[in-house]
Order: sequence, then structure tokens, then C-alpha cells
Amino acid sequence: MVFTYLETARLRLNKITPAVLHELFDTYSKEEVMELMGFDEAAYLHHLDMHQKGMETHRLSLLYFLLVEKESGLPVGNCGFHTWNATHRRAELFYSLLAEEHKCKGLMTEALEAVLAYGFEEMQLHRVAALVWRENIPSLKLLRRFGFTFEGTLREDYVVEGKSEDSECYSLLSWEWRNNVLSSKQK
Repeated sequence: MVFTYLETARLRLNKITPAVLHELFDTYSKEEVMELMGFDEAAYLHHLDMHQKGMETHRLSLLYFLLVEKESGLPVGNCGFHTWNATHRRAELFYSLLAEEHKCKGLMTEALEAVLAYGFEEMQLHRVAALVWRENIPSLKLLRRFGFTFEGTLREDYVVEGKSEDSECYSLLSWEWRNNVLSSKQK
């Protein structure tokens, strides 16, 4: 499998689209997909379900990047956009690291810088939203670092272990992102 990718100092970001996921599941064995993508059993089953039931409609899709550590060649996480609506130039950001040992090393900061640039420049997004659990302090700090603005609380927005939980909604607009990039270059 040949990935289209972005690079940062420590990461190679392999671009994953619905077509890439379909190719993976149509071409490779379960074990090969799990190794290539760094999936555990739950992640494998989740993505298999997406492959079988669909990941896009006539107006919504997803695009994300598998974060691969250059030094080890191993997947360490993912970062990208779901509920991408190209017509309205908006998407929801998501990101995660696969294991505790990858956290607190600045990897997601490094990845998010490249992924946001890709979203605003290549995908021509105008608005990127992010929904976060209010107790996820590292994630909230990461969003604030990139200039995301708190918009409000989505009450009982998602279910965790059978219980409805609130989401904190943050967003970043293209002109805010450009201003942040310009101001960081001037420092």
C-alpha cells in the first residue's frame, strides 16, 4: 500500500480516506490491516464496520492521517477530520494517541500543526470544530494553543459506558488560523 503523506520533524502522516480504507480491507488480511494501521481488536472492528456500512454520503466524508513515528516506523496515533462537509467548508477535528507512552512528548502538537494547515489550505475548510470532554485538560490546552475558541456545551452529546455525557464545543475559523500562523512567524 502506497500512502500519500505529510511529514513533520518526527512523524510521517499517512493520509487515510474512505477509498484507502476500502483498499486496505479488500486487499489485506486482518492481521496485516491491524499491523499497518496500529489497530487493536476494537479499532479493527470499528473500521471494518465503517468499511462495510459506509463512511460517506453525497455530502459528508472523512479524511484523517495515521501518525507514524519516523524513528520506529510504528503507528502512534491519528488525527484528522470527520463529518467533513465540503459544500459548507467545515469539518470536525479528532485526534488520539494509541498508547500512554506516546503522550506528553509534543507529538500531537506537531501533528495538529500539519493537519490544520492541510485542512485550511488543501481542503479549503473555513471552520474546524472540536468536541471535547471538559475533564480532558491536555486536549483543552492543545486546542487553546492553536487558537480554538470555546463556543459552548453540547448537553448529553455522546454516550460513554451507557451514560450520556456533555461535550465542550470549540472552533477555529480560517482567518483566525491564518492570523495565528502569521503572528507565530513574527515571533
